Amino acid sequence: MSEIRDKNLAASGERKILWASSHMPVLSSIHEDFKREKPFDGLRVALSVHMEAKTAYLATVMKDGGAEVFATGCNPLSTQDDVAAALAARGVQVFAWRGESEEEYDRHLSKVLEGGPQIIIDDGGDLIMRMHTIYRDLIPGVIGGCEETTTGIHRLKAMDAAGELKIPMMLVNNAQCKFLFDNRYGTGQSVWNGINRTTNLIVAGKKVVVAGYGWCGKGVAMRAKGLGARVYVTEIDPIKAIEAIMDGFEVLPMKEAAEIGDFFVTVTGCRDVITPEHMLLMKDGAIVCNAGHFNVEIDMEGLEKIATKVELRRDSIMGYELPNGRSINVLAEGRLVNLAAGDGHPAEIMDMSFSIQALCARFLADHKGEELPMLNYVPAEIDREVAERKLRFLGVSFDHLTKEQQEYIDSWNF
Repeated sequence: MSEIRDKNLAASGERKILWASSHMPVLSSIHEDFKREKPFDGLRVALSVHMEAKTAYLATVMKDGGAEVFATGCNPLSTQDDVAAALAARGVQVFAWRGESEEEYDRHLSKVLEGGPQIIIDDGGDLIMRMHTIYRDLIPGVIGGCEETTTGIHRLKAMDAAGELKIPMMLVNNAQCKFLFDNRYGTGQSVWNGINRTTNLIVAGKKVVVAGYGWCGKGVAMRAKGLGARVYVTEIDPIKAIEAIMDGFEVLPMKEAAEIGDFFVTVTGCRDVITPEHMLLMKDGAIVCNAGHFNVEIDMEGLEKIATKVELRRDSIMGYELPNGRSINVLAEGRLVNLAAGDGHPAEIMDMSFSIQALCARFLADHKGEELPMLNYVPAEIDREVAERKLRFLGVSFDHLTKEQQEYIDSWNF
């Protein structure tokens, strides 16, 4: 039985799901295929992704494909209670509400695993980690899983290197239709949507520090530049640092960036990127936020220890007075600003990402009983199928190789 905040919120959540799904034509076409083919007939699917409208539609697609679906969120502040209620009304078992305590968050993760899933759709790796520690007895029944985000894939690779990963996983985040579009354009827009609607401050003319220049950091920096900001990048990878320079941004260490930034956005997937040492160097009133999966990129515990006063200054903005007399503002408790203080990526972007998820889940169902590697890159044909469907719905035609061109490319003795 579902555990949600208030079932009476379902009507509001249903409107959100319908709005999102109306802008997700690729996933809708897959939805029609799944309703007809029932690829998950008799299978149980556990899903831990940010509980908002696009995710609810993905869960619906899986359910209508024949699966019994158990769903929870992957972040205590990203769940939208009305969407959770609407999804439960659609027949999915939902265990999530906004503002969960650590104990409640853990319990909800356990609830979806106690259903005995055969396919897992994860965002950040919490379900897989829990399966490998608390619910190891369920591992033999699992066909495989799909991981949505960079952070989760880092965890999976570490588990595999240590010989601890026992479930075949599809590296959905590494699909081209995921990282090229979701991570760059989705994160780029949704992060600034969250910042702008939370702070109501102008970005033009400000100095923005972006920590990390992976695909997500590229998107955040690109959109900041488009809003009129001067952008600075911090990096630990010399190749990415050079790329940032050639893209027109300044690169410098966080200790130097801390003194000049007006907005700070961490997008690294690592911990302690901004520490009290950096915070004490920041301008009075600096805005600090995180767009990485876990709330460890900003050292919130260290900040709490040095702050002389903490106060709520606006919804999702906490002000911290520092011993030097200055203060800084942290958005969304240092959690994902685009989801904890916004609605996440645009529907048109998640159309592609969740289509990859759905087709990878079908890939696992189709290969039930086969021995797969523990780490599996998304097959190129799935990437191409999603891209071609997207182009078709955009009304875009593109060229194809002729027979002679294909033979030329495939040959070596020309």
